Amino acid sequence: MTTRHELIRRELVSTGFVTTSALSDRFGVDVSTIRRDLAMLERDGVLKRSHGGATAVAAPGEQDIPYRLKRTKRLTQKRAIAAHAAGLVSEGQILVIDSGSTTYAFVERLRALNSLTVVTNDLRVAKFSAEQSGWTLLVTGGQLVEGVYTLIGDHAVRLLGEVRADWAFLGADAVDPVAGITNSGLEESKAKRAMIAAARAAVVLADSSKLGRRSLCPVASVDDIDHLITDDDLPAADREAYGERLTCVAVDPSVSDGA
Repeated sequence: MTTRHELIRRELVSTGFVTTSALSDRFGVDVSTIRRDLAMLERDGVLKRSHGGATAVAAPGEQDIPYRLKRTKRLTQKRAIAAHAAGLVSEGQILVIDSGSTTYAFVERLRALNSLTVVTNDLRVAKFSAEQSGWTLLVTGGQLVEGVYTLIGDHAVRLLGEVRADWAFLGADAVDPVAGITNSGLEESKAKRAMIAAARAAVVLADSSKLGRRSLCPVASVDDIDHLITDDDLPAADREAYGERLTCVAVDPSVSDGA
């Protein structure tokens, strides 16, 4: 799947329908090229072609939710996960921070630290980090994914290959003991793999609704990460399969985010 295919898929997730003429104008390519793109994506099960365009075909829960919706979904759990993860970080360390609402909640919990280096492909994480006195910020660059503040593409992956960090903190669309960490987007999955490779230790931050599920694109096996931090809504019977890397953080039941 090329970057253009990835952006077409995301447009489908956002709107449910795309037209060949609009995609041709957007990407500056012939309509015939777009038709070939749509045919390939249909073979991959991403969409169903129709007259003049295509409609989305995606399993429930495997779409990229726009950030404006993600940021309030299961917010109490995300904040509890973020607070626990922040306890792993020490002054002066180098962190690679993935894009996402949980990782943004995590970086907010680091504001008390006076000296950090943050490498990120998330524009919101970048903005927050840039506002912290004493922090050093490195942004991966790349192509912006509309609505989710994520930078993707070969440029981002290359830069991540040139850095070495103490920690990588990643989000995930799905985590399963057998399938491992998976994501709905191919380009995001490439960036996540580069983040894991760049760091001495990798931490996945995922609320319990993401566990026991599988998504489209593989990122890493569970054995490739050092910590998996989730909330204590994960059933006790499901925990053993993740091994000692799993931490289930208590969530105050009296606090509700309405999600």
